[in-house]
Amino acid sequence: MKAIRIHEFGGPEVMKLEEVERPTHKADELLIKVYASSVNPADYIIRQGGNELLRPFLKLPLGLGLDAAGIVEAVGSDVTGFKPGDKVYGVPNFPGDGAYAEYIAAKASQFALMPDNITFNEAGALPSCALIAWNGIIDMGKVKAGDRVLIHGAAGGVGNLAVQFAKAKGAYVIGTASPYNFDFLKDLGADETIDYKNQDFADYLGTINMVFNASPARDEHTRLLSAELLTEGGIFICTQLDKPIEPEVHEALAKKQATGSLVGGGGMAYASSLSGTTELVEQGKVKAAIGKVYPLARVAEAHRESETKHASGKIVLEIRKEN
Repeated sequence: MKAIRIHEFGGPEVMKLEEVERPTHKADELLIKVYASSVNPADYIIRQGGNELLRPFLKLPLGLGLDAAGIVEAVGSDVTGFKPGDKVYGVPNFPGDGAYAEYIAAKASQFALMPDNITFNEAGALPSCALIAWNGIIDMGKVKAGDRVLIHGAAGGVGNLAVQFAKAKGAYVIGTASPYNFDFLKDLGADETIDYKNQDFADYLGTINMVFNASPARDEHTRLLSAELLTEGGIFICTQLDKPIEPEVHEALAKKQATGSLVGGGGMAYASSLSGTTELVEQGKVKAAIGKVYPLARVAEAHRESETKHASGKIVLEIRKEN
């Protein structure tokens, strides 16, 4: 089978399309025929050698790819709830061989049945970002009808799903982004958009029940501003797992009896997050926002575009054509 492998860390050119042996699945795993994956910031961070959080897990040679959508070829002896022929999506084992491959073996607990109203390419755009957005908005943020939610980095892969999850719960959603992404966010349901570089936040001070920071920028100023925007008892959730929340930010939150946490603080509930996402997609309340689709052989181009941090929606890798 064909798969992307790297034998050294570096730029997009280190990714090689190779012929490798098809994996064998363990008792608790699925063997999946992969149709689509997508490009996440973690993919090119790993390709470059990782950050302090990821580096200890990286051993060359390795595969890339956090997202997978495909068809179950076989199930392990301990697996229940799946059968050969099921269309599934999820996040393969990490560290592992990655999802930029024609077949993967991965833990069944990290997969769910795909929504029945979307394509493999759309499903491949969702899993890892849906896990993070669900954990932040639903599990930790406990967003409910009538809440005012501000989402930093709202046009990104995690941010756009956070917008949709919050709207599905009945919240009033404000998203920060570049102006060229305003129409994109309005189409996803955002009630207001803010130019993250130039717009004044003065009118929002003390009016936001929850801030979800999905911005790629590691910026203490944004975190302190978020604390100022919160109401008494508000919630600040941040996706930047490699950068702990600063003491100054915790102090600012404490003054409002607000809380601040990084996503995943209580663990990631793969099955419930993905099943919940499937339900909302099938109800028409959430959709996969795809920016561009590349074939696997053009993975370097896909990474270069993703690294600009200006793509609207997810960049998808089409592993094989849908029948």
